[in-house]
Amino acid sequence: MEQTKARIREFLGRYVNSGQLADDQDMFASGYVNSLFAIQLVLFVENELGTPVADRDLDFDNFRSIDAVARFVAARAASSAHA
Repeated sequence: MEQTKARIREFLGRYVNSGQLADDQDMFASGYVNSLFAIQLVLFVENELGTPVADRDLDFDNFRSIDAVARFVAARAASSAHA
């Protein structure tokens, strides 16, 4: 999961100063990103991390923090492995 977090941090760093963003910090509430950026984040998860995002997954709780995104990716990988 640390490798996934590193890739998320790298992605965020292209758009915002994510150096002071803690892994568990709500990046939307903190003002680092806005709801329009959520679309870019979802596309990153799908295209760069190879994790499909279904309509039912489009919940801010899955994308609120670096930890949340990493957990979401790990959960999808685990459910794919069991399918």
